[in-house]
This record gives sequence, C-alpha cells and structure tokens, in this order.
Amino acid sequence: MSAGEQPVAIERRGAVLVIAINRPERRNAVDAAVSCAIAGALDDLDADPALRVAVITGRGGSFCSGMDLKAFLEGDRPELPGRGFAGVTESPPAKPLIAAVEGFALAGGCELALACDLIVAAEDAVFGLPEVARGLVAGSGGLVRLPRRIPQAIALEYVLTGARMTAPVAHHWGLVNRLASSGGALEAALALAEEIAANAPLSVMMSKRIVREAPGWPENEIWDRQRPLAEAVIGSEDAREGARAFAEKRIPEWAGR
Repeated sequence: MSAGEQPVAIERRGAVLVIAINRPERRNAVDAAVSCAIAGALDDLDADPALRVAVITGRGGSFCSGMDLKAFLEGDRPELPGRGFAGVTESPPAKPLIAAVEGFALAGGCELALACDLIVAAEDAVFGLPEVARGLVAGSGGLVRLPRRIPQAIALEYVLTGARMTAPVAHHWGLVNRLASSGGALEAALALAEEIAANAPLSVMMSKRIVREAPGWPENEIWDRQRPLAEAVIGSEDAREGARAFAEKRIPEWAGR
C-alpha cells in the first residue's frame, strides 16, 4: 500500500457496497485501522436505504491472512468492543454480506469469511483455522460458526489438525456457495449480490434475520416468534407493490417500507 492509500477501499456499485481490504503487502492482515474502517462501512450499509448488499474482499490476490501479528506485538488489537475482529465477527450487519475470497482466508481471515452470510471463492482459494499449531484458539467465531456451516465432525477435523481446506472441498461441504475461476471471485460475488439486491429489501433483511435466529428458538415457540416478524413485512408497502407488479407483469419498484 503506497502512501496516501487507505487500508480499506470502499466503493459503491449501484445498490452494492464493495469493501476491499487494501494491504496486499501484508496479505491483507487486519489491524485496528482495518477493523474500524470495515465497521464504519457496515454501519453505512445498514443506514443507507439505497444500499442493499455488501461484498467484502481483499486486494492483491489474497482475501485475508488474519490478525496483523506485527501490529499486535506493538500493542495494536484488531478486535473492536461489541464488534469483534475486523469490526464484524461479533456484530454482523442486518443486510446481507458476501465474502469474495481469492488466495488465503486463514485464521482471522477465515473467521471473517465465516461472519459473512454467503461465500464466493476462487477455485484456488484456501481456507483454514491453524490456531492450534500456534498455541492459540480461533476465538473470533471460527469454532462457533464452522460447525454450523458444515458437518461437525468435518469441522472438528480441520479445527484440531489446523489443516487447510481448498475451495472445491469447501464447496463440496457447503461452506462455499459458488466457485469462480482464479481472479474472478469478486465479479462472481457481485453477480450474486445483484441477484439479492433485485428483491424487496425488507423481505431480504427479515428473511436473513429469521434464518439466523430461528435455530435458537424453542420448538414450541417457533411460530409465535416468527409471526410478528413476517407480519411486519407482509403489511409493508413493498408487499403490496410486489403483488401489484406480479399482477401487472412488470418489475417491482421497491420503496423499502
């Protein structure tokens, strides 16, 4: 990164916000400045009704190698209070977040990808939680989220050995949603983001919320908990617009309310 460049590059592409870690000389390792920038971008995502989806990626052929160990030794911590590592692992946004992974997504970088709702990866990308080989623990969500995304025994094997998982294997187990050619992860993620952004924003956000929260609901409370959330969307202007557009055979014009 040359003088004057920001550690995180933010770009709007229509309704999609692209957040790119811009420290290729450090394999996009995360320090406090990166975490603050990502947190700020995600706050903008949720606050701006014109933005529907975010894609997080890394520049220079690598997604993220985890915590910046050099900065850590100098007293810099990449965890933000209430937000966690990279400003997202403990407090993901309400709107959908997609990881576009090239190269390495290791340690905290893997945990950053796991904090995203969907993952698009280049065929030669690599994931891993090598903390056990360094006398550490993947405490920024890796040990919690990986066994929720893939079979627990498979997750445990990778966690306990610290082995790397290739993108095709990750796709096989359902960790990766879509594979792309090398260098094509961002464009493939943007295509997925545009598919999502075409839908009603309230419906998308509430659907994400229910999918994320429902596994923790007691079985006898599922319908009572879901009903008010669904009704809040069904009673919206967009619900009526969706019905009208369907009847009139046209593309709906979403108002986000």
